[in-house]
Amino acid sequence: MSKVRVGIIGTGGISHFHMHGYLAQAENCEVVAACDINEPKLKAFGEKYGIKNLYTDYNEMLAKERLDAVSVTTWNSVHCPATVAALNAGVSVLCEKPMAMNTEEALRMEEAAKKNGKVLQIGFVRRFGMDTAAAKDFIDSGAAGDIYFAEVSYLRRNGCPGGWFGDKRYSGGGPLIDLGVHVMDLARYLAGRPKPVAAYGFTFSNIGPGGGSAEKAWTIEVSGEFEHNVEDFATGFIRFDNGFVMHVSASFVLNIKEDYGDVVLFGTKAGIKLGNPSEYYTSDGKNGVLDGEKYNKPSGFTEIFDYEVAHFVDCVKNGTPCIAPAEDGVMLMRMIDAIYESARTGKEAVIKY
Repeated sequence: MSKVRVGIIGTGGISHFHMHGYLAQAENCEVVAACDINEPKLKAFGEKYGIKNLYTDYNEMLAKERLDAVSVTTWNSVHCPATVAALNAGVSVLCEKPMAMNTEEALRMEEAAKKNGKVLQIGFVRRFGMDTAAAKDFIDSGAAGDIYFAEVSYLRRNGCPGGWFGDKRYSGGGPLIDLGVHVMDLARYLAGRPKPVAAYGFTFSNIGPGGGSAEKAWTIEVSGEFEHNVEDFATGFIRFDNGFVMHVSASFVLNIKEDYGDVVLFGTKAGIKLGNPSEYYTSDGKNGVLDGEKYNKPSGFTEIFDYEVAHFVDCVKNGTPCIAPAEDGVMLMRMIDAIYESARTGKEAVIKY
């Protein structure tokens, strides 16, 4: 394959980070088409990046354009239909997180990828950070021992994204499915990708979308005013088949001093806290920083998207095995579904296969 021919489905905020990654890979790929149901936004996107082939229907784009790959960067409710349509058209997909609205949709997407023999990479962008590389090498070396517990959080004091993010019809849920997905996936990935078997969760809707800029974000976009019916805060425990347990908390609005997020893993030989830098802690006092030349690459928000997109292009162009495959997206949806189900029933939710 020469240059990978790419299309963008959805031209909202996150699509620009994908575009930055594709432009950084200009020797290997070219973005030739874009699609969005919001035509003014689509035209502005085309003008910004010099993309002439613009569509308001992704099915039309897939039928008319000769594409090798697409990024699906729409609201969550379109992830499944757009991804399945692309895969059935013989096009590989980089789908933003969360993979889908629920496990059922995620399984359809995974099956379409297998049936068509195409790449389906899920946007678990934190897998591509240098802190993750440092922690993974440390764990894989055996220095942490067996990982048995993780404490993960992604908490905003007043950070409702606005618009469709607050409407379950488009998002599938609130901060758990939008923010928690990042840290949940990262902890499971570093713990060796064990199989989740049960969850106990709680959700709260006590504050609303918040004040100031967050309140103003709930506006009319495309097809009418969105509702606000998602949780403010979610928390829960997930149990895995090897005894590993994860505690997760995520919020859009919470009465805390400031935003923060942590991924901390506890092993029989050492504990690890991801960050810049990542650190380790041992019972004999040999605490330190996970450091080294290979981790000195930039690892800001833009850079990790660049690394993610570069990996996707490599997978499509060269057949490199994907490190954020559909099967892991399905596992995350099982975990999220189970926490929401437990919160609804007040009982432990057993994850069935």
